[in-house]
Amino acid sequence: MKDRQDCIFCKIVKGELPSYKVYEDSQYMVFLDKFPRAPGHCLVIPKKHHRWIWDVPEIGSFMEVAKKIADAQRKAFGTEMIVAHVIGDEVPHAHIWLVPQRHTQNENLQAEEIAKVIREQVG
Repeated sequence: MKDRQDCIFCKIVKGELPSYKVYEDSQYMVFLDKFPRAPGHCLVIPKKHHRWIWDVPEIGSFMEVAKKIADAQRKAFGTEMIVAHVIGDEVPHAHIWLVPQRHTQNENLQAEEIAKVIREQVG
């Protein structure tokens, strides 16, 4: 599906809006949520615009990226619990929330430092 001119996530993918990037490959991007529910709250998105995650053609690889980031968050924050939310009505672009819970380390860092700590843990 073609990128939408008015989609905030498409603008982030194109570099038109700033973000604290955690991960990127040819199909997906992960960045910190601008309004985090907890330190390290990330959004996993496909680079191509799809309205719902169920519209993403390669949903298996989408979920593999989400798992890779959740594993990195677990290491970065010393927690076993990463809450995943798939609601989709906040922004009309497919996305998965990954929110670390019960932190034991790195919870008081600033956004740029949080992104770096997670990036360092991505395998």
